Amino acid sequence: MDDSSSIMYDAMHLLFSGDTELWAIIGVSFQVSSIAILITIPAALIIAFILAYADFPGRRLLISIFNTLLAVPAVVIGLTFYLLLSHQGPLGDWKLLFTQSAMVMGQAALSFPILVAMGHAAFQAVDKRAWETARTLGASPAASFYTVMKEARFALLAALFAAYGRIIAEVGASMMLGGNILHYTRNIPTAIALETSKGEFSQGIALGLVLIFLAFALNISLQYFQGKGHLSN
Repeated sequence: MDDSSSIMYDAMHLLFSGDTELWAIIGVSFQVSSIAILITIPAALIIAFILAYADFPGRRLLISIFNTLLAVPAVVIGLTFYLLLSHQGPLGDWKLLFTQSAMVMGQAALSFPILVAMGHAAFQAVDKRAWETARTLGASPAASFYTVMKEARFALLAALFAAYGRIIAEVGASMMLGGNILHYTRNIPTAIALETSKGEFSQGIALGLVLIFLAFALNISLQYFQGKGHLSN
């Protein structure tokens, strides 16, 4: 068995043998990223809706800012929160640096502009008469908002999956804010970076396969929901 085959065999063995360290890393990744996205969704969707349906001074500037933030590297977000949370920073008293909470903050900041920008595009694609009709029929603002969300559900789901895929695979902010502490803040991308830098490729490949499977699962899920939506129509 050549070296590449041996490495792949070891990677698959780590995945399916229930390796404690490997699955602890996977657990940290999904826990942190899931909390970050759940925290971000409500505010991001409300702002996206307001930007799509309201007309106020500075609206176009805000849209441009959120679109610009899509291109900000994760390491820049990490550095910003590192400076805020460090002992000398304004939030140093919170003692959050190198904790999962700090990682959640960084990932939430990364996912927020994605959800706002893609959510804004999704809401804009919906006929504004859906909102107006709901309000005319006496629906509350919350119920009318739900009606518009239902119309844009597939595009919003795509935005959610895109944001989740971005944050669970980013390494810069997680490394700077979490410190890559085993069994606490070491997640999939930081573990891959560490193991490959040491020349230990088996765990890196195993974790990379998890990210590939996640991307595949998200894509299949989106196609499934879209398919159900077309059938129901």
